[in-house]
Amino acid sequence: MPHVRRRPAPPQSPPHIPPQQGPGYEDGPGYDSGYNTGQVYGGGGQRGGGHGGGRGGDSGYVQPRPAPNWGRRLKVGVLSLVVVVLAVSVGTYFWADGKLKREVDLSKVIDRPSEGDGTNYLVVGSDSREGMTAEDKKKLHTGSAEGKRTDSMMILHDGSNGPTLISLPRDSNVEIPSFVGSESGKKFAGTGRQVKLNAAYAEDGPELLVRTVEFNTGLRIDHYVEIGFGGFAKIVDAIGGVEMDIPKAFKDKNSGADFQAGKQTLNGEQSLAFVRTRYAFAGSDLDRTKNQQKFLAALASQTATPSTILNPFKLYPTMGAGLDTLIVDKDMSLWSLGNMFFAMKGVTGGEGTSMNIPLTGQSVNGNLVWDKAKVKQLVEQLKNDEKVTVKGN
Repeated sequence: MPHVRRRPAPPQSPPHIPPQQGPGYEDGPGYDSGYNTGQVYGGGGQRGGGHGGGRGGDSGYVQPRPAPNWGRRLKVGVLSLVVVVLAVSVGTYFWADGKLKREVDLSKVIDRPSEGDGTNYLVVGSDSREGMTAEDKKKLHTGSAEGKRTDSMMILHDGSNGPTLISLPRDSNVEIPSFVGSESGKKFAGTGRQVKLNAAYAEDGPELLVRTVEFNTGLRIDHYVEIGFGGFAKIVDAIGGVEMDIPKAFKDKNSGADFQAGKQTLNGEQSLAFVRTRYAFAGSDLDRTKNQQKFLAALASQTATPSTILNPFKLYPTMGAGLDTLIVDKDMSLWSLGNMFFAMKGVTGGEGTSMNIPLTGQSVNGNLVWDKAKVKQLVEQLKNDEKVTVKGN
């Protein structure tokens, strides 16, 4: 039988094992998933340098960038602004509050009248020259007298029927009551002694002045605010001056006043001369108090404006100039001071009243005599926070 020679079998390749699928595994090179039919899923193109579309795990699809969420961005921006404003506001409050000179202790005032409705401020302008240089004194015509006296005194009542500003002429005839010395703590008995109102301040300072005003009016004073010559002028200059309409020209060499009639903007030096002028009006303290009321209301009205409050370049110099020179009672808060300021502004806002304390038209030793019946009626209206109907001089 012929010998049959068989052809050798071809070499066998190891069996092909597809890569494992599932989480954590990727398609290996050359793996055919069985879906490579030439159709591209997902509409994407081929991956550069690779095989046709449809490769497992990489369809070539590019996800578009999402549209900006403007609502969320706006909320974040507003929230950030609110946080900044609050931080600045809180910082400003504590900065300003720390500048107040709380030097007057009303707890030393004895035998006080009962409390009424509303808030009563005793606003005092003193001739204090503290912190003023010799050049300042010359420029502002203040002289160089030692100590300090009250150049103006006003009661400001802030209540539900609008603010009421009452000037107390410094030449008012009043009785000095019993009192406790602000420094000594010693009690001094009342002897019926009658003096000018500003003598009470000169004798024992703000505490005795408050005691004398309360005793002679029957009205309880809740807060005390005092400002000196230098501070007054600085505030006016810080806000860029105060516009006044002066009805009649006048001069006064003692105060340095020299004004023409008509509307004009007064700087600090001119403003101080305006409120201090007395001898141009035949020495009348009543005409001077009217000018003081008119000016203070204009100052408050022109200061409490958005152009000042919202402008840090005007607000901070104004607050710095005023707060550095204000002397207040120990219980005065910055909030109460702000209320007083806006009440002063309201005096000329249509809802307020300004007046001199009622007088009889008579005098004692050259001092002005109060009309006690009208003063009593006025005080009752203020205590009950009623609309003021009493007329002053």
